[in-house]
Amino acid sequence: MHRSIKLKVQQILWGVSLGSSLCATSARAVVQDRVRIDGSSTVYPITEAVAEEFGRKSPEVRVTVGVSGTGGGFKKFLQAETDINNASRKIKDSEKEKAKAAGIQYMEIPVAYDGISVVIHRQNDWVDYLTVAELHEIWKPGSKITKWSQVRAGWPDLAIKLYGPGTHSGTFDYFTHAINGKSQSSRADFTKSEDDNILVRGVAGDRGALGFFGLSYYVENKKSLRAVPIQVPGGKPVAPAFETVFDGSYKPLARQIYMYVNISALQKANVKKFISFYLKNARQLVKDVGYVPLATEEYERLWSQVQKQPVLN
Repeated sequence: MHRSIKLKVQQILWGVSLGSSLCATSARAVVQDRVRIDGSSTVYPITEAVAEEFGRKSPEVRVTVGVSGTGGGFKKFLQAETDINNASRKIKDSEKEKAKAAGIQYMEIPVAYDGISVVIHRQNDWVDYLTVAELHEIWKPGSKITKWSQVRAGWPDLAIKLYGPGTHSGTFDYFTHAINGKSQSSRADFTKSEDDNILVRGVAGDRGALGFFGLSYYVENKKSLRAVPIQVPGGKPVAPAFETVFDGSYKPLARQIYMYVNISALQKANVKKFISFYLKNARQLVKDVGYVPLATEEYERLWSQVQKQPVLN
């Protein structure tokens, strides 16, 4: 059954909470059993689903999952405030340098495929598809496009209201790189939020709206939104779907999404236990929450790599 996706910063707490009656030794034991996760709102539903299932199997381990966006999550990760960072893009060179300076080693683990959906209001009856060039003209820095009639001849003289993820989001990084040629390169006059539910409500409430966010959030809200097929030069318009993301035909907005694990944290028994559970169950849980899983062999390969890490404490 498809799980509902809750996009507010939320903690998933399992096990015994720390009450004032616990002695200091017990408190230290529970802290030792904690797994701290933050980062991408796109990866969050997968990790949330895994944490829920893991909590049923291992209620003694406390798992916390936050949503600070990919960039915000990396800031915490590189200060050793978290064990795992969910990321909807690869780590940047600047973040690699900070990790090196801080002495933080990490493992990059792909967890699923996702597409970025470009979405419009259900009653928008003029947009049949958008080209990459048209998206670029709409979203490029300094764009003067404010009405649909400026995008393509024959479209209505109706204001475009733009919605997109916050600038700390990996989805924003990926979209701007794919459409504008450089990460973070975008016009600034749009409604932005790390909470994709806000973006969904914004587009669903305005007939002239245009927005973008992860495919799974479109699938969850397809009754109130319409996804726009995208056309690359020389190709045919392709709509975002699990099949087109997996076969690579949904260009240029299909991608892998990741989690980054601090190697020192992975050497703790319960973090390793959680990551191992994640990879063993990812294929089914990824599908349950509306994403495209990796091949079974790839999850098995990643699981084997995790098993090679020694448990030191």
